[in-house]
Amino acid sequence: MQKPDFNIEEVNKIIRGRRSMFVAQFKENDPVDDSIIEEMLENANWAPTHKLTQPWRFIVYTGEGLKKFADYQAELYKKRAEKNGTPFIEATYQKFKENPLKASHVIAILMKRTEGSGIPVMEEIAAVSMAVQNMYLTASAHGLAAYWGTGGPTFWEEAREDFGLEGEDILMGFFYVAKPATENWPAGKREPIADKVGWIRE
Repeated sequence: MQKPDFNIEEVNKIIRGRRSMFVAQFKENDPVDDSIIEEMLENANWAPTHKLTQPWRFIVYTGEGLKKFADYQAELYKKRAEKNGTPFIEATYQKFKENPLKASHVIAILMKRTEGSGIPVMEEIAAVSMAVQNMYLTASAHGLAAYWGTGGPTFWEEAREDFGLEGEDILMGFFYVAKPATENWPAGKREPIADKVGWIRE
């Protein structure tokens, strides 16, 4: 394979220009084309992965699937409150039931372990995180609104079986994608990298 000719200015631009945009910033009822989602997922598939375990798995909800996911997390929230004797908050229930419907696509993010691989769990989590970053960058390049959320079923034990998780597998959250409701792009803010780096030269 010939060495690719990368445009470093464009690489810097997309990395530094990537932003999270949330449900309140979504344009509703204007779906993103599935081909763009497929491109995001293909780019996710090229994340770094130790021993090529490729631990990322994704479930894409769109169309009527969004309602299925919304109803699932809302009803599971209600059942958990009843079972555990924890407060049931109607506003939280409605949020679970309504927010997914405001997105074009919601992508469940799973980390699946390869049995006997010897790869530390941390490395597999990092690999999936880099896959999600690739989706983030692709979404931003298309001018889309997107964010990675870890609410709802992410840390609910009951969800593990529903998502086919076993052993050290992990549900790592949900990636929401939509067209933005505005042409304005969120401003970014970072403290200087010099404050976070030490150099050893001798």
